[in-house]
Amino acid sequence: MTRSFITTPDGVDIFYKDWGPRDAQPIVFHHGWPLSSDDWDPQLLFFVHKGFRVIAHDRRGHGRSAQVSDGHDMDHYVADVAALMDQLDVKNSVHIGHSTGGGEAAAYVARKGKDRAAKLITLGAVPPIMLKSEANPGGLPMEVFDGFRAALAENRAQFYHDVPAGPFYGFNREGAKVTEANITNWWRQGMMGSAKAHYDGIKAFSETDFTDDLKAIEIPTLVMHGADDQIVPIADSALLAVKLLKNGTLKVYEGYPHGFMTVHPDVVNADMLAFIRG
Repeated sequence: MTRSFITTPDGVDIFYKDWGPRDAQPIVFHHGWPLSSDDWDPQLLFFVHKGFRVIAHDRRGHGRSAQVSDGHDMDHYVADVAALMDQLDVKNSVHIGHSTGGGEAAAYVARKGKDRAAKLITLGAVPPIMLKSEANPGGLPMEVFDGFRAALAENRAQFYHDVPAGPFYGFNREGAKVTEANITNWWRQGMMGSAKAHYDGIKAFSETDFTDDLKAIEIPTLVMHGADDQIVPIADSALLAVKLLKNGTLKVYEGYPHGFMTVHPDVVNADMLAFIRG
């Protein structure tokens, strides 16, 4: 097990984990906003014990990566992943992305990773585009994302408690089994990162149009989404995204929330393993 940093061409230190045999097939994990690679720990442990090499990084401005002022947009996120993959010389890889990380993973595969990626998995991912517009009438209005920005600027610590305590894990649903440790861990990860990176990143995950990226992806792609996702509603994300993919498969989980890989890791891990080995 190693913990290391790479430095991107524009001088940003990116933290990453790289566990398992170097000659094993690599699985690369892309985390959601405003979290870190720690959000994937249940999956990292599961897959490393299955014999895979597992790699996960903290996006710039998130977790332990450098809290730089600029570059909190999808183009820079993708370039940072490409720098990490190049420096580690990762090939024949499976990329797995949740939420914002699902967009990042898809964009990397489409733009930079065609010669390095073998399969792609997205979970509760933001593509094709979250923001409502004439071209995307089913999206969320700008007022929703302005509300995120206002709440973050006013009291980030409270906002980062309310999100996981409510819609992220579906803990606001009647009869939900609330796990305080998951709320605390979400809060911990969020507060490790840069307020500016998180503020700027709202635009990156809500306004980036991944339509062309999805159309350009040719490798087998598994689109996983919870039917009760209150953060990235399925009707305007997964159901549209799978239609744009050349080789996409959709798997919908009835009643599952946005952070379903954390609250249902046994189901999610097994399904991802079956797809990777299939």
